[in-house]
Amino acid sequence: MQPDQDRLNAFLGKMLDDIGAAMNASLVQLGDKLGLYKALAAGGPMTPSELAGRTGTAERYVREWLAAQAASGYVTYDATSAKFSMAPEQAIVFADDDSPVFMAALGDIVAATVHDCDKIEDAFRTGRGVGWNKRHPCLFCGTARFFRTSYLHHLVQEWLPALDGVVEKLERGAVVADVGCGHGVSTLLMAEAFPKSRFFGFDAHPGSIETARKSTDAADLSDRVAFEVQSAKSFKGTDYDLVCFFDCLHDMGDPVGALKHVRKTIAPDGTLMIIEPFAGDRLEDNLNPVGRIYYAGSTMVCTPTSLDQEVGLALGAQAGEARLREVAKAGGFSRFRRATQTPFNMILEARP
Repeated sequence: MQPDQDRLNAFLGKMLDDIGAAMNASLVQLGDKLGLYKALAAGGPMTPSELAGRTGTAERYVREWLAAQAASGYVTYDATSAKFSMAPEQAIVFADDDSPVFMAALGDIVAATVHDCDKIEDAFRTGRGVGWNKRHPCLFCGTARFFRTSYLHHLVQEWLPALDGVVEKLERGAVVADVGCGHGVSTLLMAEAFPKSRFFGFDAHPGSIETARKSTDAADLSDRVAFEVQSAKSFKGTDYDLVCFFDCLHDMGDPVGALKHVRKTIAPDGTLMIIEPFAGDRLEDNLNPVGRIYYAGSTMVCTPTSLDQEVGLALGAQAGEARLREVAKAGGFSRFRRATQTPFNMILEARP
């Protein structure tokens, strides 16, 4: 069959956009790490030489970087003055870590998947997993910074209030377990908001726990926050008022086993909060820009991580609410509902 020329041209145009985005992912990482975005956003229109002077970088490299950024639409170029600048919309995406749409951290995640491509290729051939502890370090900091954006703007303001009676408990003084806490971003945000409660973060990755402890000391929250290297199936403590899994349950080899352990450690009137990537229950529901990102991340990160562990259920980052409901029920939780959602996350509530 002969291809339709108009459809072929449209598809080739899409491929050019995709290749350009892929090639520029490393440049986003460089702009973030070198402070180029922040300096350009703060300093107004600048020549490559001026931006290089502001950031202590080499002008020739900065000139080429700026040209690529302008071609991508990530910065703005004025031909009359031969200067580059950032519009407010560009600046809040690339130069403001605290903005609700900060995206520059994705450069680290993309870089990590490229670094680890040989490991994933081998996993495709063997069916084995690739453990979280075997991944490139860019993945750890990139994941923490990427998810921080949603947690910073939604966790205390929307997600916790959507749970039945949980905020009131936290205000009075509750005991909370943050399982799979990573660098502890979610743990510390909750601890800052609810000073009468106590928070325990657990993660099987020692490097992440070390970073979380340093962040706790820097935030002066050690009076109510503790982090330990523990697995989701064996973390310590009992009678937790709230147990949280932030974007990590689908990464676990045995999520049912993890929730069975939660069932033993949670208080009789306690709440389980599961934050998972937003997904429909059918593949066709997720064939969209958000699903595209999550399926790629699931292929390169989430599925290999689960398959490296015992059981290796490999839920994937697009498991969907119905599948997660089955996991919660098998873990011993009888009540389950979607409390709220964002374009990127489902906030699921389960109770004994």
